[in-house]
Amino acid sequence: MLLEVEDIHVHYGKIEALKGVTLQVDEGEIVTLIGANGAGKTTTLKTISGLRPLSSGRITFAGRDISKMPGHKRVLAGIGQSPEGRGVFPGMSVEENLHMGAYARKGDLSKDLAEVYELFPRLAERKKQAGGTMSGGEQQMLAIGRALMTKPQVLLLDEPSMGLAPLLVLQIFSIIEEINRRGTTVLLVEQNAQQALQIAHRAYVIETGKMIKSAPAHDLLTDPEVRAAYLGGDLAVDGEPPQAVAAPKPRSEPSVTPSAGPDEAVQG
Repeated sequence: MLLEVEDIHVHYGKIEALKGVTLQVDEGEIVTLIGANGAGKTTTLKTISGLRPLSSGRITFAGRDISKMPGHKRVLAGIGQSPEGRGVFPGMSVEENLHMGAYARKGDLSKDLAEVYELFPRLAERKKQAGGTMSGGEQQMLAIGRALMTKPQVLLLDEPSMGLAPLLVLQIFSIIEEINRRGTTVLLVEQNAQQALQIAHRAYVIETGKMIKSAPAHDLLTDPEVRAAYLGGDLAVDGEPPQAVAAPKPRSEPSVTPSAGPDEAVQG
């Protein structure tokens, strides 16, 4: 078990945001956390990364209890996060933003930068451009690339498709699959539940700060209650009717080539 969250409770003042959340992420998995706005998804990620303190419970990472570890040390331990809203440094160039992801690392970063630019060719084209002048899709690439510069064992992604056009959403999810294929474990929080469940190995459903369901992702994709609550009811999946839902495409055959420039067709 790479990451284990055990019965965590988190408060914002007197308000209990998380009420005994438990989840596990194995090495090499994509695990997704779905739920309505305000359910506690972002708070869960912030607590794992050390941005919110625990009221009670335990977080274990790579066999080590990190419940009281400061956030910056969790980054060094191997937990990287791309936050909700992207959070790029608007006055800094693309390359400077990427270097900020590696602020605590020493040594030559050229290989790591090359890997990020391979995943996101558009960032390579615009490495001198100010982050704040880029489109929403480009800023999302930059936020993910910056998180990858921490060299994470597990990458926490918070709403990577938020505010993006449908074609660009598909491209971002394809890139997430490629990141996972290259060896990075992913914990994904996403409002676009259908896309998230299509690429994940396992999934959790959170409601008002409590985990109410967990299962293999495809099982939740076809679960009537989940479909009614988060997938628009009896919508087709991959063009198939609900009673004959197709299995997600294998990760070796992404629907969109990851190296394609995501903003070439649609701006975020």
